[in-house]
Amino acid sequence: MKLDHVVWFTERTPEVVAKQYPGAVVGGRHEHWGTYNALLYLQNAYIEWLAIENTDVADFSSHPLVELLKHDLATYGEGWGTLCISTDNIQLLNKNLERMGMHTSGVLDASRLTSSGTLKKWKMLFVNEKDLTDLPAPFFIQWEESEQNRRLSLRTEGVITKNSDAERILECGLVTKDPKQALERWCRILGVQPEDKESLMLNDIRLRFIENPKERNRMHTVVTGQAE
Repeated sequence: MKLDHVVWFTERTPEVVAKQYPGAVVGGRHEHWGTYNALLYLQNAYIEWLAIENTDVADFSSHPLVELLKHDLATYGEGWGTLCISTDNIQLLNKNLERMGMHTSGVLDASRLTSSGTLKKWKMLFVNEKDLTDLPAPFFIQWEESEQNRRLSLRTEGVITKNSDAERILECGLVTKDPKQALERWCRILGVQPEDKESLMLNDIRLRFIENPKERNRMHTVVTGQAE
């Protein structure tokens, strides 16, 4: 498993976001969720700005990511929401999580219509959360295409540029009311050992758990740097 992308919940349109951040592009529309996005691809993951496009559709959506988006925009306003981990066997992951006693969404089919009219498909998996004010577990994705083929297509389309491919995500800081418990939970979910008392390494990215009563219990910082 690896970090696939980090999600910023926004009230801005994808067109506005794409103009504000060099390298960001208009992503596309999730018609069944009532949402749309802008994307910035880096060397080892990407940033997604997710917003509500159609409130009539989004209001009736029970999709876990849309539920979190609606909650956070209404409660906190714009900000980091959550992060997504890619896997190559999402069905097996779901079974493993259920064996641990965790309740999940089950494997969900998803798609997005890109601005160029291409339909991209993937599968998603969420750990059910009882308290949306606490730090949510990461969610999971399995793309229909291999990552190598996806990135090749994105380079051909000009979505991944030389400049964006030279930058990578190094660390994500996650605020929670109980860092020790959150670290243990995430290690169980991801099948890794902690790096130290406050962090774990997922491939080459550090996930650090922080207690900060002044901040919401969400991802707080995403540190990027130049790729080697």
